[in-house]
Formats: sequence, C-alpha cells, structure tokens
Amino acid sequence: MNLHSNADQAEIAKFDRLSKIWWDTAGKMRMLHVINPLRARFISDQIDVPNPKILDVGCGGGILSEALTRSGARVTAIDLSQPTLQAARLHAEAHGLEIDYRYLSVEQMASTAAGSFDAVTCMEMLEHVPQPGVVIDACARCLKPGGRAIFSTINRTPKAFLFAIVAGEYLLRLLPRGTHHYRMLIRPWELREWARDSGLEFSLSASLMYNPLTRKFQVARGKEDVNYMACFIKNE
Repeated sequence: MNLHSNADQAEIAKFDRLSKIWWDTAGKMRMLHVINPLRARFISDQIDVPNPKILDVGCGGGILSEALTRSGARVTAIDLSQPTLQAARLHAEAHGLEIDYRYLSVEQMASTAAGSFDAVTCMEMLEHVPQPGVVIDACARCLKPGGRAIFSTINRTPKAFLFAIVAGEYLLRLLPRGTHHYRMLIRPWELREWARDSGLEFSLSASLMYNPLTRKFQVARGKEDVNYMACFIKNE
C-alpha cells in the first residue's frame, strides 16, 4: 500500500514547516491549545469504556493525544509529517507520557490493526486530504464493534469562509495564513454520508463557537456551525 496514496504533499509540507511551533502556547497554534480541553472533554463524554484504547489520526504535535493520555486513555497517534511527529515524541517524553507515535497513514493502520480500537479521533484533518471518505472508511475499520469515531472539521459555507479563513487567518491571526482552503471544507451532510457508507451510525454533533469579543470558545451541542464535531458509532 502506498503510504501517501491519499495525502496532499503540499499540505504535509505545510505542516512540516509548522513542526517547531506546535507547543508554543502563545504562538500561531495558541487557538488549538485554547480549544483542546473542550475537544478532549467532548471526546471523553462519548466513550463509556474505562481506559479506552484510542487511535488519534492526524495527531500533529500531539496536543490532543497528550490530553487523552492524561485522562487515562491508551493512545496510538499517527501522522504523515515526520518533523511534527518528532516534536510530539520529544514533548511527550519530556512530560513522562507514554504515547505510541507512528509514521503511518490511517489506511495502513486499518490494514494491520482492524477492529483494534475503542475510539478513533480525527480532528481537523479531513479538510486537508484529497479523499475524506477514504479516511473515514479507514477510521471505521480500525474500530471495534460499538466503537466511537469522533471527527472535527470546518463547514463549507460563506459564514465559515468569513470566520474561519478571512477572520481566523488574516484579520485575527488565530491560525497561520493558508491553513485552510475553502474548496476542501466539508458540509455536515457530506460527513454523515461518508460515515454511513462506512458502517457508522450518527450519534451526536456539536460546534465550537467563538466569541471574537471575549476571544473564548464554548461547545454548543446539536449545532453544526463553522467548526463542528460529530460522533459516530460503529455498527455491531
């Protein structure tokens, strides 16, 4: 299997360049650190297994992987940016955290570890790959029956373009410029269709709502706004 068969090399190169700033909480990745506790809590609330075995797909510098590990999960984390994985490993080691970081695509993981995980997380990655449905299907294959798949992505709407790209990247500079491309954003119904085709049943959605005046986020359950999360259950 080609490791990079569903990977955008320009996107990987972009994240290679960002590898040194993942853990700078006051830098361009600061908003990921701000929303991370909200994402981690949403994920934990969906999983009813103690000390779950979780696969974090597109783990980046390990911000979410570390939070899940601290909550008691046994985390395997995969990514296709070698410099980013190295940053993640060094940070985890420095803080005494055991996380199994691997340079693998989720398609490869599905071929060798199908049905192995209680939950799979894939946060803010789907909008960076050529074929999101292929990633979702591989995530589903990695799950045990009854396991949870939790995705987050950005809605493809004019509002999302204004808030996530124009405001978020260019005006407020919450993220590095060029992080997102409008044509690659994903509408909720598209995500649900891909998930259904992969044997996943929709469970719950929520949005991370940002207030530019207070510069704070909150989770709005049942809402699919700009930056949204969705939980699915693998059919028994």
